[in-house]
Amino acid sequence: MFDDFLVRAAFAGIGLTLATGPLGSFVVWRRMAFFGDATAHAAILGVALSFAFGASVYLGTLGVALAMALTVARLSGRGHAVDTTLGVLAHSALAFGLVAASFQSGLRVDLSAWLFGDILAVSRTDLIVVWGGALAVLALLAWRWQGLLTSTINDELAMASGINPQREQLFLTVALALTVAVSIKIVGALLIAALLIIPAAAARQIARGPEAMAVSATGVGICAVLLGLWASLTFDTPAGPSIVSAGTVLFVASLLLRRRA
Repeated sequence: MFDDFLVRAAFAGIGLTLATGPLGSFVVWRRMAFFGDATAHAAILGVALSFAFGASVYLGTLGVALAMALTVARLSGRGHAVDTTLGVLAHSALAFGLVAASFQSGLRVDLSAWLFGDILAVSRTDLIVVWGGALAVLALLAWRWQGLLTSTINDELAMASGINPQREQLFLTVALALTVAVSIKIVGALLIAALLIIPAAAARQIARGPEAMAVSATGVGICAVLLGLWASLTFDTPAGPSIVSAGTVLFVASLLLRRRA
């Protein structure tokens, strides 16, 4: 069954949405869209460094994405303007990554695949990495669900309940970096944030309650993956952008459903 490239692509996309659905819900609730974008942009620098040192792309991307996320969290906690910090770090990491990639001929040729993804080229090994990473993120979020949810609602409420908001932020940061690392080859650095935000934003229009929204975001993500792959096969369009475009269509449909309700 996994000999068919389209089947592998579908399973890779579905596995990824298991992580991006609930994680994207927290990104939307906490208004961390720029945070996710900065972490995703840093992934290109991780790819370039991995090729330069002959290391695993997944491990290199995870290391740089985690460093970026922790840096932003630390600076914002010290009172720095969050939006300015995110803007500087995100574009700097992307620029340094592109400059580093320009010195490596092999990476320069395949750079568009890392920027926009190449889900149709997913191998069996990639499937194992994607599903393993997604299940790890899902397990982490399930383990820290109540603490993450309480600290998302209010920091003072969390501390009164014996929950450390900074610790919960750290767990969320690790989950975000891991998601970026396993999804870099599927949707690319420039589209990861969209896959995190759009399904969750669509689910927010129709779901009642945080758990329902997390499940609905996963469902919307799965539908976007399948519709995007169908559109890519039918109209010969790039698979990654097609998936994000399908998610956007579903988001608009959710707005119309909410207005009609």
